[in-house]
Amino acid sequence: MINRTNREFLLVSRPKGIPTDDNFKLQTNQVPKVNDGEVLVQTIYLSVDPYMRGRMNGVKTYTSPFELNQVLTGGVVGRIIESKHDKFKVGDIVEGRLNWADYSVTSGKGLRKVDPNLAPISTALGVVGMPGLTAYFGLLDIGKPKAGETVVVSGAAGAVGTVVGQIAKIHGCRVVGIAGSDEKNTYLEKELGFDATINYKTENVKASLKEKCPDGIDIYFDNVGGEISDAVMSLLNFQARIAVCGIISEYNNTEPSFGPRIQRYLLNRSALMKAYIVGDYYERFDEGYKQLGKWVKEGKLTYRENIVNGLENAPKAFTGLFRGENIGKQLVRVRNENDEII
Repeated sequence: MINRTNREFLLVSRPKGIPTDDNFKLQTNQVPKVNDGEVLVQTIYLSVDPYMRGRMNGVKTYTSPFELNQVLTGGVVGRIIESKHDKFKVGDIVEGRLNWADYSVTSGKGLRKVDPNLAPISTALGVVGMPGLTAYFGLLDIGKPKAGETVVVSGAAGAVGTVVGQIAKIHGCRVVGIAGSDEKNTYLEKELGFDATINYKTENVKASLKEKCPDGIDIYFDNVGGEISDAVMSLLNFQARIAVCGIISEYNNTEPSFGPRIQRYLLNRSALMKAYIVGDYYERFDEGYKQLGKWVKEGKLTYRENIVNGLENAPKAFTGLFRGENIGKQLVRVRNENDEII
């Protein structure tokens, strides 16, 4: 076995507000030995996602929290460079939940093979990965879009929101996106076909929603929570549907937030509000991968990636999510795809 060194990121303290460099530590160790039934994966792309912020708080929610002084984990696309597993061979490109590290040793549980001939391998962490599945199941299973309905998407320029809007357009809906810059909104309208957009940093969201949703709101895909979501409630149509995907506006709050009581809006409109996590649909993942891949191949789904180079910059890429630095999927390129295996 080649003697390889392995850089790994640990969480060493609980963040208060937006994480800082002090919450993370980059250490170097030797790559563990690969035992029978295991594979060694060399990281190519590392995903950073908003849900990870909740895992840093040390409180169990729908998933276990990150432990202090342990290696962080997240979505990874990589190449198998050593295998003692009968289902994987050296050279396979795979995606799974692995370490924030140059290399990960794993039993193969949760790994899926990625075909580099179908789409760029980075999309396995984005439009044809967890964010794409999140958009697909949330909009179609909870939102149940019908042609002619109005769909509002908050966090519309992120990895999930961009896919939600495009799927809604595929189903014949009118789509209004809410994002935090004119650059993002121009992208949503000019490249992704959103019908209208709102810059929540420069516009009165409630007034703009009234103007741009003259027939009310049939489906709200909620990525942000907070005041933006409060503004949507009074414009809901009868039997509207709300898919609660995330509350990124509140992930870094150090004090509880308070808002309007929404039950009267839901009751008066006979509306459905349902929160979910993508894992709820695990048994249908293959359906989602197949359909998302088909739409990408047909050109019905397009995407943008914001790539930060270098494992050492993973914390910076992560905190950039909360500063709105990304359009589309935020990724860390740990090494180039065509680099020699080392």
